[in-house]
Amino acid sequence: MATPITRLAVTGSSGFIGTRLCGRAAALGIDVLPVSIRPESPSYGALERHSPHDPPQALVHLAARVHVMNESAADPLTAYRRVNLDGTLALARTAAQIGVGRFVFVSSVKVNGESTLPGQQFGPEPCEPPDDPYGRSKWEAERALRELAARTGMEVVIVRPPLVYGPGVRANFQSLVSAVRRGLPLPLALATRNRRSLVGVDNLVDLLLTCATHPAAAGQTFMASDGEDMSTAELLRRIGLAMGRPARLWSMPLSLLQLGATLVGRGGMAQRLLDNLQVDIRHTRNTLNWTPPLSVDEGLRRAVQPELHDPQAPV
Repeated sequence: MATPITRLAVTGSSGFIGTRLCGRAAALGIDVLPVSIRPESPSYGALERHSPHDPPQALVHLAARVHVMNESAADPLTAYRRVNLDGTLALARTAAQIGVGRFVFVSSVKVNGESTLPGQQFGPEPCEPPDDPYGRSKWEAERALRELAARTGMEVVIVRPPLVYGPGVRANFQSLVSAVRRGLPLPLALATRNRRSLVGVDNLVDLLLTCATHPAAAGQTFMASDGEDMSTAELLRRIGLAMGRPARLWSMPLSLLQLGATLVGRGGMAQRLLDNLQVDIRHTRNTLNWTPPLSVDEGLRRAVQPELHDPQAPV
């Protein structure tokens, strides 16, 4: 049974996920404190000024230096560590000092790796540090938070989502939605054998609030997804169904598609469209008695028709 909370601190509150999380929490009657991860920010100071008698019962840490497609930093790993490791740990120390009971850290499936072999899934078990600088910084932050929890007694919960989609999402998912909406022909009709896990933003928000309140979440690592994996071709067709127009797919040998994309500097994007990346949410389901409240089709409908959904409405 969930433990009711009345005060929740959130970093990244104005972002794609944070906006939905704060709206849903407010609709549940929870007082939300937006917090920056910059110590010089007034909102960070507001967190520091909380006395041990009235701190937020939980803090959900969403803010991060996200995966950058066209990296410009001379030392990407140092740039990621500055925010995702150092900033996270400074925030967590402050939270522990003022008596925040639970720290929910939104990590990434990239901690596990870039892709899975056919028939295999990533789980919440400890894993080797990834080569990707973004994933490495999140992996290091997870380790540092576990050590801090052991020293301070503050409960830490780690959530590793794959690609998150929903109203207002950008990057690759929005590119796919835009292509289907415009009726562009896409050479992905043969991309039917791969499987990708995704999570709708409303499902992720529901999971994060569960992680902030469920007694069994303390000290755990959870994978997140909608619970239904799809091939790239199926995803495009269901995006089309959600917006009421067919996805125009045509056949190109996948090896040629990968080669062509690599030659024009888009090899990474093609790999993400064609490879497998599956996560196993059985531990999440069983530990929290949690089921994704929205189906994939409803999540996609909300993503492509955001005007039809109130972000504060129950999921």
